Amino acid sequence: MDRYERLVAALRDELPGFRIVRKDRSRLHRAIDRVLLVVTFGQMRTYLTGYQTTIGKTLYVTSDWDDWTADRRYVTLRHEAVHLRQFRRYSLPVMAVLYILVPLPMGLAYFRARFEQEAYAETIRAAAEVWGPAVPREPAYRARIISQFTGPAYGWMWPFRKSLGRWYDQLLAGLDDER
Repeated sequence: MDRYERLVAALRDELPGFRIVRKDRSRLHRAIDRVLLVVTFGQMRTYLTGYQTTIGKTLYVTSDWDDWTADRRYVTLRHEAVHLRQFRRYSLPVMAVLYILVPLPMGLAYFRARFEQEAYAETIRAAAEVWGPAVPREPAYRARIISQFTGPAYGWMWPFRKSLGRWYDQLLAGLDDER
């Protein structure tokens, strides 16, 4: 078994009921895609095709998920595993309210930003593990992660680019400490 398959097995043991479902086959996610298109004024066009989404114990994946390399799926699953554990910790109703509404649904979504910072920190650590510590240090990689917080993908959840840069730099310093 490769590390991706081992992680899937470990998550199934840790979270009975964990499953992976194609997002494009879900009525709920097709509806969410339409809502996001409206509330982001047409800016979020890749919800179904570019983002994996965790709700409760289910990971909803894009239709090309099985075509991805095992390493890419592993790195992404490490991110999504953080969300799976957040749902376990807070419950689906509490997580939904905090993630979507508090304090604002767009522009200043404190809890969404915190939940995603925890998950993207795991993405960065996993990327360093799989592809080497130089990868998360690449300017394009850093810019892509930070743009998730400041752009339409998550409803401009955290507009404070400087604080995100400090957060990112602290994560990189932590990678150095782990060596």
